[in-house]
Amino acid sequence: MSKRRALVSVSDKTGIVEFVQELVNQGFEVVSTGGTKNALLQAGVPVIGISEVTGFPEILDGRVKTLHPNIHSGLLAMREREEHQQQLREHNISPIDLVVVNLYPFKETIAKPNCTFEDAIENIDIGGPSMLRAAAKNHQHVTVVVDPTDYQTVLEELANGQAVSIETKRRLAAKVFRHTAAYDALIAEYLTAAVGEEEPETFTVTYERKQGLRYGENPHQKATFYKKPLADQGSIASATQLHGKELSYNNIHDADAALAIVKEFSEPAVVAVKHMNPCGVGTGTTVGEAYGRAYEADPVSIFGGIVAANREIDKATAEKMKDIFLEIIIAPSFSQEALDVLTTKKNLRLLTVDTNKKDQPEAMLTSIHGGLLVQDEDHFGLDDATVSIPTKREPTEAEWEALKLAWKVVKHVKSNAIVLTNGQMTVGVGAGQMNRVGAADIAISQASERIEGAVMGSDAFFPMGDTVELAGKAGVTAIIQPGGSIRDEESIEMANKCGIAMVMTGVRHFKH
Repeated sequence: MSKRRALVSVSDKTGIVEFVQELVNQGFEVVSTGGTKNALLQAGVPVIGISEVTGFPEILDGRVKTLHPNIHSGLLAMREREEHQQQLREHNISPIDLVVVNLYPFKETIAKPNCTFEDAIENIDIGGPSMLRAAAKNHQHVTVVVDPTDYQTVLEELANGQAVSIETKRRLAAKVFRHTAAYDALIAEYLTAAVGEEEPETFTVTYERKQGLRYGENPHQKATFYKKPLADQGSIASATQLHGKELSYNNIHDADAALAIVKEFSEPAVVAVKHMNPCGVGTGTTVGEAYGRAYEADPVSIFGGIVAANREIDKATAEKMKDIFLEIIIAPSFSQEALDVLTTKKNLRLLTVDTNKKDQPEAMLTSIHGGLLVQDEDHFGLDDATVSIPTKREPTEAEWEALKLAWKVVKHVKSNAIVLTNGQMTVGVGAGQMNRVGAADIAISQASERIEGAVMGSDAFFPMGDTVELAGKAGVTAIIQPGGSIRDEESIEMANKCGIAMVMTGVRHFKH
């Protein structure tokens, strides 16, 4: 019986020397290439060079070394077919029983801030995926390993001259095709962006498993958290959890929403979120002052909520936060004294994220049954807008500050959305209503006596003057809204009648 043969060529050399040494101990002869071969030889592991098998030197700076019939015939030959075996004998080709390959570090290369286009292209692996796919196609006869975490499983099944089970071979083959598909998807995404293609004929993306979740939105729904291979460091996907229970599906959704809102602010700000909507937003000269206002905005709804801050949490703020039940606190950092206070609540999740890091624009994906919707993120801010003031009265300086706050928040509230603010905090939020008057009613009711002198932000235009009339009667003094309705004049006239200053931005912020 001829020796079993393994082909080994890896960029990630984690555990490779120990693994291959054990293969040799179990009677394998090992064929290897380049840096892998050198690492094995230096460790005293006997290795056959790839050129000894192909009869051809590695050329073109190593671009061509395994793309050869002596390799791919050994991978693809079907053992039960006599004609395949006869052809191997005729050409003096040895079958390959085990392939251990992982690929050039394309992801790691393009993650480098100084990566050039030429660097990226040079790190596209050709021979590696070809060997992996060939071995995985013929997995009934060839065991193929792409992940170092599978080394031990393979060794255990090979122990004492045994074969790797067909179940394990099939599982490893499936992992290979996931791996090569993800690799190609990342390359495709990089090149598509490089050439500026905005609507490719196919949309291929890849994500990496971050963690399994106990369940989805409800206990009967299964769920898993995946992250982009190069996730923004200012994202929830890249957050570091310092304390508390594992994040749930709903936690992650709400935390993402809270982070998106707090990033709108450069001054100290705190945002409280429930069910993807802000229930309280506060600003101040300190994080403690901002938290106090976010809490005051809606002390009922913040209970059980997610809180995000854009400044370090200090001890004094932590003491206030400890007084109520919160699911998550997100901040760029926590002082040690704050951690000492908050970690006494064993289930409270504490996350650090760079909340002051501006997001890189990326496609927003929304799955529908049978399809996918893709759109740009809504990063449009007031500074990008062409602002007009159609009313007789212009906003005062104080009203302008309150209007800016309302505009930053309302774009993150589920439509139809109305937000009422003063210059330092939200005082009323009406979210997710089927008509705009209904959203305004909720916001005004929540504001109660704080409505006097407040301003209003609307995510879309007023189709008629009724919402403006409601605002004027309640005590709102200024409104910011996109405009664009065929009945804008009706709203403008109503604003003038009520003494309201109205700002039009020309941009709506629907959020479904």
